[in-house]
Amino acid sequence: MQVHLIDGTYELFRGYFGAPPATVNDRPVGAARALTRSLAAWLRTGEVTHAGIAFDHVIECFRNQLFAGYKTSEGIDPDLYAQFGLAERAAAALGLVVWPMIEFEADDAIATMAARCAADPRVTTAFATSPDKDLAQCVNERVQAYDRHRGIALDADGVRGKFGVAPASIPDYLALVGDDADGIPGLPGWGAKSAATVLAHYQHLEQIPDAASGWAVKVRGADKLAATLAAQRSDAMLYRTLATLRFDCPLTETVDDLHWRGANATLLPPLCVELGIDPATLKLPIA
Repeated sequence: MQVHLIDGTYELFRGYFGAPPATVNDRPVGAARALTRSLAAWLRTGEVTHAGIAFDHVIECFRNQLFAGYKTSEGIDPDLYAQFGLAERAAAALGLVVWPMIEFEADDAIATMAARCAADPRVTTAFATSPDKDLAQCVNERVQAYDRHRGIALDADGVRGKFGVAPASIPDYLALVGDDADGIPGLPGWGAKSAATVLAHYQHLEQIPDAASGWAVKVRGADKLAATLAAQRSDAMLYRTLATLRFDCPLTETVDDLHWRGANATLLPPLCVELGIDPATLKLPIA
């Protein structure tokens, strides 16, 4: 079987920026409505048989206690933020298992369940369904990163082709180059090419020599890059911690619990009233 583990926060943001605003009873619903229609259309294709969807119930998480610069809810449009809970209810109404994350992030939930799926011999492929860079670290022989909107799935070779490093080195890579989406600044001067070249050989930060004279690879500006890493290695290690997903989220579901059987007969009608849509237009079987 295949399992799709969906980044609901990404889907909601995509709906917000990709669909026109809409209100029902003076309440913003456009992003949640777009998410509902998009997921329903995907579920209708028959591609999805087992699935769960994770949301950042709040933006802040344990990483904010480690680094003040980590992403927060500051700056998020109130109309979008007001739809977080509505989006979770919409996903549940569609019959999906929903994980609303508070201490951890949605990507942590995906990583945790991906590892659980990979340990189940019945699962042929678990798809971490999001274009987020950090989810590439989950990829192995049973897990792929999947951008469903572009139809692109990355196995381990695909990760190497895109980032220049193996999946296990993705946190180290993001520590060096940074990740604007998560507020990880990276180290000055380090770019995608230099980080990939060095990490393709050394794999992890602690294995990179302090002096460029000890490097086994040639990189433009190596002396300056090495000096920066040597001076800010503790920062880089912190950034790697921030970029490293957790595989120990307290999720109770098994793979069998993720079997999608159809929209929820009890939850869907009132949810559609909230969204201002006709449930018949979703064209989903009812469980």
